[in-house]
Amino acid sequence: MPSSEAIRFKLSQLPHKPGVYLMKDRFGTVVYVGKAKDLRKRVSQYFHPSRRHGWDLKLNALVEAVHDLDAHQVKNEAEALLLEGKLIKEFKPRYNVSFRDDKRFLLLKVNLNDPIPRFMLTRLRQDDGAKYFGPFASSGALRRSVQLARRKFRLRGCRALTPSEQDYKHCLYGNLKFCTAPCIGNVSRKDYLDQVNAACEFLAGQSEELKVELESEMKRAAAALNFEKAAQIRDMLEDLRQTTERTQKFVRVPYKLPVSLNPGSDLMELQQTLRLTGAPRVIEGFDISNISGTFAVASMVRFTDGKPDRAGYRRFKMRTVVGQNDFACMAEAIQRRYSRLKRELAASSSPETSTEAPAETAKDPEPKTPAQASASRFPDLILIDGGKGQLGMALEELEKLGLGQIPVIGLAKEFEEIYLPGQSDPLILSHETGALKLLQRVRDESHRFANTYNAQLRLRRISESLLDEFPGIGERRKSDLLKRFGSVQRLRFVSEQEIASVPGFGGKMASEFKAWLDARSEM
Repeated sequence: MPSSEAIRFKLSQLPHKPGVYLMKDRFGTVVYVGKAKDLRKRVSQYFHPSRRHGWDLKLNALVEAVHDLDAHQVKNEAEALLLEGKLIKEFKPRYNVSFRDDKRFLLLKVNLNDPIPRFMLTRLRQDDGAKYFGPFASSGALRRSVQLARRKFRLRGCRALTPSEQDYKHCLYGNLKFCTAPCIGNVSRKDYLDQVNAACEFLAGQSEELKVELESEMKRAAAALNFEKAAQIRDMLEDLRQTTERTQKFVRVPYKLPVSLNPGSDLMELQQTLRLTGAPRVIEGFDISNISGTFAVASMVRFTDGKPDRAGYRRFKMRTVVGQNDFACMAEAIQRRYSRLKRELAASSSPETSTEAPAETAKDPEPKTPAQASASRFPDLILIDGGKGQLGMALEELEKLGLGQIPVIGLAKEFEEIYLPGQSDPLILSHETGALKLLQRVRDESHRFANTYNAQLRLRRISESLLDEFPGIGERRKSDLLKRFGSVQRLRFVSEQEIASVPGFGGKMASEFKAWLDARSEM
């Protein structure tokens, strides 16, 4: 049975609609994310006695851990699946297995600026001037719908970037008349673009005429007792429905970070523990992410009244630090953050352009609370992720800026030790205290935010979109190229012989790749 009256009440309020649900433990941490066709029916099943409770140890552990839950209603099952995947990647709940990797749902891409545009499948949406459709919950339905669109609008399905007459000799699509063969001049580029634009409208959801046509054909096949053909057309219709069904694109997760059940009490307890003059209503937490000296970044998260204030998040790419030096990174982050804040407060009528990268959620569509609206103020407490070394660097930078009056503490991960200025021995609190839980939430969020930024920079370098467009390159060859030469920009200046020396590249492929890269440089 539900563990509290609050859960019973929430269960009674759930709609009989599709959506996702989030289960949280007593610390407010999301431990499981699920999707459902019927939210009330699905979530209620967890708390009803059944035979499964007798043998499913994982289910029993999950139900025992649940102290709160939330749900988010969506329009259809496809939206529920897309949102479930995004939430699992965001929170990484310990009871979820699927979707925890960095793999994303498929998108469909077409670049109308290419000499002979083609539809391609990709998992990354990039600012490259191409049209994107999706993401799509069913990759199989997408692939079959694209195949149907290619045949209906007689589009090319070959992989060559710019097919030639030599490619046409071996082209199955052209010989079967599935393609109008723009590669040999059968149609002009303008006429072929009209075909591509018609396919784009079709894939954007304007496919009602084809659906009506397929339904009529299915009925005729069934009337002629050709049930196999009727079943194939029925499957085509279902694929079309899944592919062209409009779904909301969840650019920002419509859910707030889990927080304490009683943040006010935690703040009062923290004030008493640290002997502060007032409750630390505004806390700013810093962390460093620096993997083997590459992509050294820092994060700053802001909590207001014990809750995350995402509009106040900041992230920094290190400018002065060489190699792996977390102490120097912390010093630079503190100096840049609070020198900037000093200038803002001194010249609030004409603020300067910030040198800090905006947070991932800076464009928050939700109305701001009064506490969030006054984000340009010094914090009541600064939390450093680390021990004495990081704390000492932060204190030194604050003294240089004349801000030595701001309380600063360090929180070391291994034993959750709290380091205070001027004290050699750390303060150790019980793990059940609200004060420590609040500090852990701030520290964990700054750690997540720093690691997310570092991962974004690494992914951007490994997944440079220009290389993805070269047919047959693959992830392994692309990775080997970037490891050898560092970036696409440097690749433009290397010779064919140097490219041929990379594993997986022979002389012919190196020549084709170099010619393709030179052509892209001139566009």
